[in-house]
This record gives sequence, structure tokens and C-alpha cells, in this order.
Amino acid sequence: MPNMTSLTLTLHRRIGEIAATDWDDCAGADNPFVSHAFLACVEESGSAGPRTGWLPQHAALRDAAGRLVACAPMYAKSHSYGEYVFDHAWANAFERAGGRYYPKLQIASPFSPVPGPRFLIRPGSHVAVADLGAAVVQACSELGLSSVHASFCTEAEWEALGEAGWLQRLGMQFHWHNHGYGHFDDFLAAMSSRKRKTLRRERRDANACGLEFVTLRGPEITPSQWQDFHRFYVSTVDRKWGSAYLTPEFFPLLGRALGERVVLMLALEGGKPVAGALNLMGSDTLYGRNWGCDRDYPFLHFELCYYRAIDFAIAQGLARVEAGAQGEHKIQRGYLPAPTYSAHWIRHSGLREAVAQFLVEERASRIEEMAALAELGPFREGQTQVNEG
Repeated sequence: MPNMTSLTLTLHRRIGEIAATDWDDCAGADNPFVSHAFLACVEESGSAGPRTGWLPQHAALRDAAGRLVACAPMYAKSHSYGEYVFDHAWANAFERAGGRYYPKLQIASPFSPVPGPRFLIRPGSHVAVADLGAAVVQACSELGLSSVHASFCTEAEWEALGEAGWLQRLGMQFHWHNHGYGHFDDFLAAMSSRKRKTLRRERRDANACGLEFVTLRGPEITPSQWQDFHRFYVSTVDRKWGSAYLTPEFFPLLGRALGERVVLMLALEGGKPVAGALNLMGSDTLYGRNWGCDRDYPFLHFELCYYRAIDFAIAQGLARVEAGAQGEHKIQRGYLPAPTYSAHWIRHSGLREAVAQFLVEERASRIEEMAALAELGPFREGQTQVNEG
């Protein structure tokens, strides 16, 4: 264990205040959503900042020689939107009782319900997740803030933070796992006959609409196509949530900064984009992020967001497709329940105790729910597949 007195925590209002090479040495290359480039795109585009209430307070832990040994993407927030791990009820209850829940600190990749590391430790530094967690908690207390929340962290981080006294929350998403498939038909072969016919019919109907489908990587995507995709994104947000965080500048910045890791799947009608699905690629996973369309086409959402993502993952030899938040309809398309993790440190003892009791009950309910939903999967008997966290 390191000597904590030899470590110094600083908070940064811009990711640009931390050298990209230092940050990425801690973050690694597996998950693009915690890369310096992604976080810079979110800030430089005006997507995370005063307009949206995501104020960067990136945590940087340095040793006595001034070397960055750990860091975390962190934001001061005056609301709980754009997080996908909902604590509105906690905030409302605390404020009705006379407390002040906001501002709070959020350790997250903004607007991205993507599991991955949140406490980024430089390999070989001998700093632990709990060390950075303790430093952030101390900063939260000194700033007089109510709480720190780490959303969509890894299971290992969740366990380490739980041992350090943070509250543990269990969530659920739906992920597709590649079990050595060579082709989409190999995946279908693992399904029951009825489910296999359903998927084939959906793909056939989606591909019978007279649309052309293209898959583009970062440098191939034109400014005009990014403009089209931003229109799709805004139309989807307007229908569902009503708050478009990502600006038009974000998407072309992302394409330039992350290059081949950006995968845009478009549906064209008469050569013009009418729908699109944006994905980012990690070392072994394709992450589905945003989708939208100009008008409804039969099963187009399933084709662009799920089936073509599976095609791409198989072709690239990727282990998983993570298609974002929510959606029990994904089960019948081969995306099975997978746990997600978040950890919460709450300063007020009364609120902490109440939330702790709620989370005990919620975790038990979530485990039962995931087991029940897994039984609804489309795979043949003996071919049931279990997604791991």
C-alpha cells in the first residue's frame, strides 16, 4: 500500500489540464469512453459544461515526484440527468427533509451508460482503487458536497469501494456475447427454431424496404453525414427525453479524435441517409450509443442497432456487443441480462442509512429479475448462454 501522505489530489476544470499521455497511461486502451480523447470531445464541443450542468472536476492523484498515478473522470452536478443511474428519489427525499443534495460529484463518462473502469490506476504504481476513492471522499467533504457517485464502474471497483464503506448498487443491461461464431447464421443456429425464424423474418423485412446499408469508420464519415446523424440523434431525444446534450460539433470531433474506433451504420434511401446507429469500438467490445431515423421502417431499429452490430462484432472477432441502457425486447434478439455496477458515498448519516437499506432490497430484487429474464432467452435447450458482468 502506498503512503497516502505522499499522494496529492488535485481537481481539474478541463481535461486539457492533464496531459493526454499521462491520462491514457492510467486509463488503458480497452474502453474508449474513459479515454482522454473522448472526454476532450465532450468538453470541447460544449456538450459537458455550464450549459448542461456537467462541470468538470477531474480527479488527478500524483505521487511525491509529481507523477500521475491515478485519475477519474469526475463532474460537479446540480441535477441527476444524463447519468442513467437514477437517484432522483434520494435527492427529493433529502431536500424535503431540509437537506441539500446538490451539488454532488459524479464519476462517470458523460451521457454514456457504458460499463467500464472509472478509477483509472497507472499499472505498477501500487495505488489501489480505495486510495483514489478515499482522496475523492476527502475532497467531497472539504467542499461541503453531499455525495460522490461512481456510475457503471467495474465489478472489481464496486467490490473495492464496498469494502471501503461506499454503498453498492446493482443495475442491469442486455449484452450479446460472441461464443466463437464465424457468421450470423452460426449465432442463429443456437436459437430455438421459432426464435430463429422470427429473427430471419425481421432481417428480411428490414432489408426489403429498398434501403442501402453502409458501415463507415471515423475517417470515412463526411461532415454532411455527421449533420444527418445529429438530426437523427435530436429527433430521438425529442421523442424520448427532451434534452439533447450532445452538440452538432461533438460527432465530427469524435470521428477525428477516435478514428477507426468510431463505427457509424447508416441506412440510405436514394443515396440519402434516413437512419443511423453510432457505435464505439473497444479492444474486445462494440458499444452501441445513439440511434435515430427520419421515419419508421419495419424492424429498421433492430437491423441497424442489433443485427448489424452482431455482424460487425463477428467479422471483427469482438467478444461482446453492449447495446446501451434498457430494453427487455433485446432478449429475444440474443442480448441477455448482464449486471451493471455503481457505488455511492453519502456524507449525511441519516440519508446514507436509508439509501443503504433501499439498496439491499433493490439488489435482491434485481438478482431475481435477471434470473427470470434470462429464462426468456431465445436459445435452444442446452444452448442457454449466460452473460457475465
